[in-house]
Amino acid sequence: MAAVTVSGSALAGSDDIQWISQCMMDNKNEGKTTEVVRKYCECMNEKMDDNETQSITQWEKTHAKEAKECDAKAGWK
Repeated sequence: MAAVTVSGSALAGSDDIQWISQCMMDNKNEGKTTEVVRKYCECMNEKMDDNETQSITQWEKTHAKEAKECDAKAGWK
C-alpha cells in the first residue's frame, strides 16, 4: 500500500505519508477500493493541522463534519 500512497501523494511530506498509510491500513476492511480509501485518507490528512498528534482514525471520531466532507470527496458510499 505504501507505493500507492507515495505515488498518490507526491507533494506530501514523510509524516503525511505515514499518517495516510496508517489510515489506509485502519480502513482496509471497510469494503471500499484502495483508491476510495486513499482519497478519503488524503482528504482527512489535508484537513488536519500539521501539528496534530492524533492519527487520522482517532481524529475523525471527533470531527464528523470533516469526515462527511471527505466521504463525499472520495466517493465513499
